[in-house]
Amino acid sequence: MKALLKKLTQSDAGFAPLALRVPVGIIFMAHGAQKLFGWFGGYGLEGTGGWMESIGLAPGFLMALLAGSAEFFGGLFILLGLLTRPAAIALSFTMVVAIFSVHFANGLFMSNNGYEFGLALLAASVSLAFSGAGKIALDNAIFTALNGQAGTSQEEKLA
Repeated sequence: MKALLKKLTQSDAGFAPLALRVPVGIIFMAHGAQKLFGWFGGYGLEGTGGWMESIGLAPGFLMALLAGSAEFFGGLFILLGLLTRPAAIALSFTMVVAIFSVHFANGLFMSNNGYEFGLALLAASVSLAFSGAGKIALDNAIFTALNGQAGTSQEEKLA
């Protein structure tokens, strides 16, 4: 388990993932909050669940809970740089489902409820799954704690 956590939290990336993590984490959290809590003009679990059921994602309440939780908590984890790779993978899967179950038939452009925004979020999530959290992330603290070598760079710990 310790070896798996080391692999999940290790990242040699610089500040570029931070530039993705902050806005993408906020966007995912906001969309998840719409589904879970009805914040920001959302419909909450009941309303979102009813809509999901109507488009064939059944049981709707469970699907709304899963999508909302992935977006809200995955977004929070991305923002904090906490278990970034697993969170990014969960969000990538969520975006693939959203693209193909809701948006794909409408074409690319958002003006027609197309998939361009979902595709951009999918690309950012996949990028973070590959790169990891980068600098200024809780993953770095976990990695350091697992290695038991405070004050040593990740490159030196892996050598």
